[in-house]
Amino acid sequence: MKKNRGKILIFLLFTGLSLYFLYPTYKDYSFTKELRSLVGDDSLKYVEQNEEAMRVARLKRVKLGLDLQGGMRVVLEVNVLKYLEDIAKNKDEQFMNVINEVRAESQTSEEEVVDLLGRKLQQKQLRAARYYGSIRDEDDVIIQKLRDETVSAVDRAIEIVRNRIDQYGVSEPSIQKQGGRRIIVELPGVSKEGEVRQLLQGTALLEFKILYDPEIMSKVYQAIDASLAGKPIDDSLNVNKTDTSTTAAANDTTAKPVDTTSTVAQTDTNKPADTSLATLDDQAEKTPEELKKEHPFFAIANPMQQPNQGWSGQLFTIEEDKGKVNRILEKPEIKQLIPSGVSFAWSAKKSFTAEGKNFFALYAVKKEAELTGGVITEARATIDPNFNTPIVTMEMNTEGAREWARITGSNINKQIAIILDNAIFSAPVVRGKITGGNSQIEGMESVEEAKLLEIVLKAGALPAPVDIIQQTSVGPSLGEDSIKQGIYSSLMALLLTIVFMIFYYRMGGTVADVVLFLNMLFMLAILAGFQGTLTLPGIAGIILTMAVAVDANVLIYERIREESATGKTLSAAVDTGYEKAFTAIFDSNLTTFITGVILYQFGSGPVQGFALTLMIGIVISMFTAIVGTRIIFSIMLERGKVINFG
Repeated sequence: MKKNRGKILIFLLFTGLSLYFLYPTYKDYSFTKELRSLVGDDSLKYVEQNEEAMRVARLKRVKLGLDLQGGMRVVLEVNVLKYLEDIAKNKDEQFMNVINEVRAESQTSEEEVVDLLGRKLQQKQLRAARYYGSIRDEDDVIIQKLRDETVSAVDRAIEIVRNRIDQYGVSEPSIQKQGGRRIIVELPGVSKEGEVRQLLQGTALLEFKILYDPEIMSKVYQAIDASLAGKPIDDSLNVNKTDTSTTAAANDTTAKPVDTTSTVAQTDTNKPADTSLATLDDQAEKTPEELKKEHPFFAIANPMQQPNQGWSGQLFTIEEDKGKVNRILEKPEIKQLIPSGVSFAWSAKKSFTAEGKNFFALYAVKKEAELTGGVITEARATIDPNFNTPIVTMEMNTEGAREWARITGSNINKQIAIILDNAIFSAPVVRGKITGGNSQIEGMESVEEAKLLEIVLKAGALPAPVDIIQQTSVGPSLGEDSIKQGIYSSLMALLLTIVFMIFYYRMGGTVADVVLFLNMLFMLAILAGFQGTLTLPGIAGIILTMAVAVDANVLIYERIREESATGKTLSAAVDTGYEKAFTAIFDSNLTTFITGVILYQFGSGPVQGFALTLMIGIVISMFTAIVGTRIIFSIMLERGKVINFG
């Protein structure tokens, strides 16, 4: 016993850790089962009461693949050739003939579309500068620029798809770039094909909206907070339900059109009048529970107002509470407190991180957009040469420039939100009237943030066409059937193996069965701990691993029986059996493991899932079959127990 104390402690530690990692999976199953038994307001109340625990359990559970929980897998392809056709400055007959030839050849060729286009132009002795770039540019330079632009177009398409899926509210989506122009999207739990096609293929909607008056919104938010707390709404908090905020002038004919490249700042340096929210009394003397009871809205949507400073109108909420805030704002009694001209939008990215939690900003904007992204002709992220900081320059067409001058001229010192598909990417402050259609947005923290804003601004102007080339739906019933059949087959295989081992190897077989349970426990715990995904091929890998684990025990037990037949004592036969069987077990598992590595390296999707489960299972089965059973036998022999190997 003493000589195996270290190994026993390791086994107990692994078992305890396994139960710890699998507990969220059990909790998630319990929450889901309870939620399915509830309907209507009861289910909503249950979600609100257990939202945080449900989120944590879902985050840490063993994740199920698309084939097990149902959903959609869509393969998108960015139509690069159409994009190249659209951006050409000259589309004469020769050019269209080249485009048609490239289109036909690209169906059967692996060559990049841009390279195909360059080769076709060269074969017909046509200069690329005739259709793209400047007349002074060399063909090689133009082709390289086109390559860069097509890569950028694919990146923009991915950003648009990701943004839309986030807005759609799909849980645990997977978005991957494949090759140069394909995007693979997996949407667990989604079954509405029409909505998904519209979601992924529709034109991106880029809008510019003025932020609603902070002074009015401070009263609105306080009224909401008072309503949720069951307090009477003070007369001073009464909200005029009509749009009383400053309206944009129809035409600005008095402002002097001086600027040709004016600036809007992302950081407000010209604060409007102080529109402070009312101070929450005795905050410091009350517990968080008391404050949450007295101010239920501000407890989850905090204005983050600094003392003696104006408030710009945003509320900040941790990522987990965004759904809770949305549900509050959608309540009929709360909507009566909100002016009719107000709509809400979240920041597309987190505003900041505090205490390990991501905070998002909630903006109140006017429902009607001042301008849409169709007027933008160019956007580019660059570095300001004067201050060495990242900025984004933006150009508009003639119509957009005229409207932009009117909007900026009548909203100086106000914030304009740049919204893509109802997610706010930036809300710069207008410093002055902008004429000429050229604007500069500053205040970004990094080049990456500026690049993202460039993608957003371009997305509304000229997105590359995106085609759905493959769409696979796995219905929830098929997913549930797959789970049931997988579980049944696993249990059946386990039961038959247990019976055989007990029947054929008696006590030795019983010990092997106990270790087999530990084997499965450890495997699932590793999947949960590393947030792996269990797929149907993964279940096949688990079943195969069970066979491999039992096979190792069979080799050991047969060796022990051979050594016992030569007249050795049971203790000596066990030692010799494990020693001589080890080489064969190690060799067979090593070759299987190498096969798993090859499958994982060169396979994809389900094949990788099978290979990963198999490799994990092989390592664990080696540990449990050789070390686990040996410890149990050693303890039994020390205590004088009789072990029968059949």
